[in-house]
Amino acid sequence: MTNPGIYHLFVYGSLRSGFRSPVYEYISRFFKFIGEAKVKGKLFDMGSYPAGVPAVEGEHYIVGELYQAKNEHEFGWAIGQLDDYEGVAVEADEIQLYRREVTDVHINGETVKAWIYWYNGDIGGRPFIPSGDMMEYLHKK
Repeated sequence: MTNPGIYHLFVYGSLRSGFRSPVYEYISRFFKFIGEAKVKGKLFDMGSYPAGVPAVEGEHYIVGELYQAKNEHEFGWAIGQLDDYEGVAVEADEIQLYRREVTDVHINGETVKAWIYWYNGDIGGRPFIPSGDMMEYLHKK
């Protein structure tokens, strides 16, 4: 599932620096912060975590952070650990919560290819976050 040549990662939920979750400490060890960025998509409140899904139509964006692997040789291992955390790598009887895909990330007037964890479940009836920014949404909640 790793794609040689793509060593960027876009995060929009608990992996963002502002959440200060234990997994962010892991990210800061293996990935270098590039800057605030956005991807075309929609963000939903799933209760204890956000769900980002690709936007098929309209001008909806998810706000997050762009990172780059500090060491390209460790990228496969590092992203594998995040796959476990995000529920990508599951057992046969488990539901895959997220899927990791390459997407276009918009940062400082440029477009960069990066990995993102898209939500893989049902968002029906869940609150839509119009700003696309989970941090801002939680501060207003």
